[in-house]
Amino acid sequence: MSLIKTYQKLLKNHFMVVQAVQTGLLMGVGDVVAQTLVEGKNLKKYQPVRTAKFMLLGTVFVGPSLSLWYRTLARKFGTQSSSITTLKKVACDQLIFAPSFLVVFVTNLNLMNGKSFSHIKKELEANYTDIVVANWKLWPAVQLVNFYLVPLNYQVLLVQGVAIVWNTYLSWKTHTSHEDIEIE
Repeated sequence: MSLIKTYQKLLKNHFMVVQAVQTGLLMGVGDVVAQTLVEGKNLKKYQPVRTAKFMLLGTVFVGPSLSLWYRTLARKFGTQSSSITTLKKVACDQLIFAPSFLVVFVTNLNLMNGKSFSHIKKELEANYTDIVVANWKLWPAVQLVNFYLVPLNYQVLLVQGVAIVWNTYLSWKTHTSHEDIEIE
């Protein structure tokens, strides 16, 4: 059986598990890229635990959240590829889901790193606007293509493929910003 057919069968029989695992793996790739190419860490300075945390967050939170969200959008607006349906989905995704999702994502990542709620609040105050604006520079165009052309079962995969770049940015932004935040 070909790799594509195996993937399709697994997706059909274990939809949420496949979405969660592929998201965790691709988020791990984003963190590796952030550490090695963006931050310039060599093998001695590379932090595998950081990558593992990013992968865990992708597996237990990001993948399932996106899967459920895209299914919710499909139930609410349908699955037809029309301009109006696509624009409604993108508007909901970018004006409702993305801003709240990013708060929860940054909070969860910081909690996994042992940060206090006062630290998380200060980090959100310092970086949230930058992250949301960066989100709006990338994701509306991606989601237009995603919601218009891609079948529901493959939407998370497309997003996570593009998200290797986004996850690299999020990993870099959420890990380098810690030095700039002073906690009283």
